[in-house]
Amino acid sequence: MDLRVLQYFLAIAREQSIIRAAQSLHLSQPTLSMQIKNLEEELGKQLLIRGTKGSRKILLTEEGMILRKRAEEILDLVQKTENEILLSDQAIMGDVYIGTGETDAVRLVARAARRLYEAHPGIHYHIASGNAAFVFERLDKGLLDFGIVFGAVDQTRYHSIKLPYQDIWGVLMQKDSPLAGKEQIAPKDLQDVPLILSEQEGNGGTLTDWMGRDLSRLKIVATYNLIFNASLLVSEGLGYAVGLDKIINTSGDSDLCFRPLSPKICSDMSLIWKKYQIFSKASERFLEEMKSASGGHVPQDRLEAAP
Repeated sequence: MDLRVLQYFLAIAREQSIIRAAQSLHLSQPTLSMQIKNLEEELGKQLLIRGTKGSRKILLTEEGMILRKRAEEILDLVQKTENEILLSDQAIMGDVYIGTGETDAVRLVARAARRLYEAHPGIHYHIASGNAAFVFERLDKGLLDFGIVFGAVDQTRYHSIKLPYQDIWGVLMQKDSPLAGKEQIAPKDLQDVPLILSEQEGNGGTLTDWMGRDLSRLKIVATYNLIFNASLLVSEGLGYAVGLDKIINTSGDSDLCFRPLSPKICSDMSLIWKKYQIFSKASERFLEEMKSASGGHVPQDRLEAAP
């Protein structure tokens, strides 16, 4: 499968028109149509639904949507690899890709980046936010250099540094809600109120253990993967969001407040990277800075790619 043809396919998916895609690629329409036809024949699948006379808009088949997602990942990885090779013999500069959930621990990344900027202004940082599944998927595909995750780390697949942060679990609510008068929230307080939970809790997890009961017996009105959106649901009165502290600003004129859970729940965090990771100089330098900032020690065999 030719990378150039994948770029052609993505151009058509973006423009939803072979004519406009051909113009943007500086190709003739017949040439572009033939390239895509050959791609479909190679894969044995129809990728595009050609428009009718009444509508010339190009749509993707189910197989076409799968290819678009994979093609974007492939081309991103190719570009990342090319940049690392081009910069391998130059000064310490390049891109560092980090995936993380919403956590105050990102401040540690920001401080490390700020310190490095003084000596290495050519290092650029790309932060991708999502839940744990998002971070692991992109890390495993090589689209991220590092991930910040909660809880235990699978040491058979990843190396890690434990970060000097603990996020506290609690409940985000309106300041005038009935539970806002409590200093802490107990399991019984949440048994009969509308709840907004992280989608990761759907299969059981931290909150299930804390509640001591199956989540199916609770009044769950919505789920989220990023708590900012959950905070908007809370602000509009939909329910109480269970999540981590210090992510949503509840000071000043905010109509929201945060109350910690009791018994207290804290989540440890780690910076992780794949075993046998090949680091660019920029990524290696960032790792050293994070190691120093975390006050921990990374065994030498974890720096397998260090030149």
